[in-house]
Amino acid sequence: MKPLKDRRLRPDAEAQGHEGHKGDEGNAPLLAVRDLAVDFATDRGRVAAVRGVSFTLKAGQSLAILGESGSGKSVTGRALLGLIDPPGRVRGTIEFEGNDLVGWDENRLNTVRGPGISMVFQDSLDSLNPVFSIGSQLTELLRVRQGMDRRAARERAVSLLRQVGIPAAGERLGDYPHQFSGGMRQRVCIALAIALRPRLLIADEPTTALDVTVQAEILRLIRNLRQETGMALVFVTHDLAVARLVATDVAVMYAGKIVERGAIDAIYRRPAHPYTRALLASQPESARTWSDLRPIPGSPPDKAHAVPGCAFHPRCPLATARCTTEAPELLPLAEADRSSRCHHTEEALHAAH
Repeated sequence: MKPLKDRRLRPDAEAQGHEGHKGDEGNAPLLAVRDLAVDFATDRGRVAAVRGVSFTLKAGQSLAILGESGSGKSVTGRALLGLIDPPGRVRGTIEFEGNDLVGWDENRLNTVRGPGISMVFQDSLDSLNPVFSIGSQLTELLRVRQGMDRRAARERAVSLLRQVGIPAAGERLGDYPHQFSGGMRQRVCIALAIALRPRLLIADEPTTALDVTVQAEILRLIRNLRQETGMALVFVTHDLAVARLVATDVAVMYAGKIVERGAIDAIYRRPAHPYTRALLASQPESARTWSDLRPIPGSPPDKAHAVPGCAFHPRCPLATARCTTEAPELLPLAEADRSSRCHHTEEALHAAH
């Protein structure tokens, strides 16, 4: 298999048609997030991690949430599954299949977790119990949640491991997490996540600690599983080149807000926000030589101290006096299904042309 950097111009073929927008007009979204806000109590007061995020996702659609560390993307993903514990506080609406999940207690949320929404986390070692075999963890889930007997649960566990590409699946049921490589552990985590056939899968940077070849294999697995099962996907990442391999749409986040949204191929070719353009320019896939790499100057803002105006203005090459005092709104562009939160969107589009 070729390294991931050699595949950056080979995104999911379905993305060319902007999957998820064909023939489904008028259908209610699977997921509708409106004005989502998440903050945490700290010794410096309440700190806002997510500030007014809104988006919708239809059945079968794939959305990448993109941004630097601290942008709020992982907190958004965890909020969707009700995994924000005190001192965290969630406000707004997270409507899944017509039900607003905000404010639900653990018992009600557990009716949705698994068969409705499931999640793959960054660190497979933290996600798996080190004192139980892989087989026991899979079969317990199937027996408790689906009422299977031991034999049926074991057969289903073997089938799941085969589905995610574990060699000699039946023989490996008795192995423990430490006996698997990082890539194989992540495959086991994916098997656990899809065991109850979820309608929505959230993947929170599932390839961060893997080398590029294994990373490409995991991304291809997630993409293929989505296509085979028809589940929707929210993929959290900091890398737009990675996102292109699994998602058709992208929401770019900065300082807790979505700053650009649209079809991933269109944004990759012609970003409408200076932050998106800077992210692209800072990645090795966009540079011909190491000297071409352009890191984003400065650092993300301190969440405890809100930046007046546009949060990106201290790092933005297009910033003007207006940007320092007036916060821009997320406004639609002339292109279908695209929006940008910038006072200088036209200049950004022209610079990217």
